[in-house]
Amino acid sequence: MNVIEIKVPELAESISEGTIAQWLKNVGDNVKKGDNIVELETDKVNIEISADYDGIIQEVLREEGDTVEVGDVIAVLKENGEAGGEATQAPEAAESKEEAKQPAVEPIGTAQEKQPQETQPAEERKETDRPLASPAARKLARELGIDLSKVEARDPLGRVRPEDVKAASEKAAQPEQKPAKAPEKKPASAPKTADVPGKPVERMKLSRRRQTIAKRLVEVQQTAAMLTTFNEVDMTAINDIRKRRKDAFLQQNDVKLGYMSFFTKAVVGALKQFPLLNAEIQGDEVLLKKFYDIGIAVGAEEGLVVPVVRDADKLSFAGIEKEILSLGKKARDNKLTLSELQGGTFTITNGGIFGSLMSTPILNAPQVGILGMHGIKLRPVAIDAERMENRPMMYIALSYDHRIVDGREAVSFLAKVKEMLEDPESLLLQG
Repeated sequence: MNVIEIKVPELAESISEGTIAQWLKNVGDNVKKGDNIVELETDKVNIEISADYDGIIQEVLREEGDTVEVGDVIAVLKENGEAGGEATQAPEAAESKEEAKQPAVEPIGTAQEKQPQETQPAEERKETDRPLASPAARKLARELGIDLSKVEARDPLGRVRPEDVKAASEKAAQPEQKPAKAPEKKPASAPKTADVPGKPVERMKLSRRRQTIAKRLVEVQQTAAMLTTFNEVDMTAINDIRKRRKDAFLQQNDVKLGYMSFFTKAVVGALKQFPLLNAEIQGDEVLLKKFYDIGIAVGAEEGLVVPVVRDADKLSFAGIEKEILSLGKKARDNKLTLSELQGGTFTITNGGIFGSLMSTPILNAPQVGILGMHGIKLRPVAIDAERMENRPMMYIALSYDHRIVDGREAVSFLAKVKEMLEDPESLLLQG
């Protein structure tokens, strides 16, 4: 029987590592080719790694929460094995497996299985005195210069884990810090909330996706010359069309006529007149995009994602609504693929569904423009010098990169969006 290493596969061109979110199979479980074994959380989507062979899980080498890179061995599969049987240990897994202190068990199996083990006793005798430790703990110990034999393990089985190594490292550093008086003054000058006695707190680790979102948003604010301009839209005409056409539209297209199709069409029409907002900066060049892949920001449970409606200029109102509905469901079910998240040219975000009246959206790099929609509120509007009416009004915001988009162009773009939304028939003419 062969021993198969389960490795982290190639994920995507821009993704080289991930975090083990959940093991779907445990040690001793039977698996068939194609069965999902582990769920991996990456910067953008969660990916399930499947088995390429039938067999049983012999050993799990990495734990939930561990960061792994493409090519890392995360588990060992015994091909065509039976649950509960003895397994031949892969050479790469020998270091991470718990070493027994009694003599090695006599190998079981065919002559071909015994032959590789005849070369191991000398090596195993050298490893006998090594402390039990997970691969992550050994790696951390090497990096920190910690002797594993002096690390106190909190595991009931005596296996050293990364947190034990960290504790030993901190303990070893304490004698060097005691003579210095500065550390004693720090808690008094800047106490942490968690250090305040009697105050309830909860400490949660940021998910990989949330870490990536935080990192990229900060990078955008540090690298782009971002400005935001505002306008307001009278939604009376759109509301009237939706009221008159909603039933026929739903019956004919099996999807509701929402606001997003109107805004997507208006954005595409404005981008055609102001192409720099459909561009990106690459070094000392500007890349003008002659296609219109519009990102639609969706608030999923694990963080904001921006799936892309491809070739939005070629889709009908019904086509846009169906695509947005499908992408939104995938986002909430965590089923989006990498291809559905990459390559957008401009983004629309709708904070109005959460009750936002006004905001300044942050650019979705490397894009140079993002349109923010907000809540619709009845407000008194001057119809002429003598008349006032209550109208359904929405504030819209355009954040843009001032490095290539001037204020005049940004304001004109937003005014064009407003013009087309207040005259919805024009959206059909702009194509």
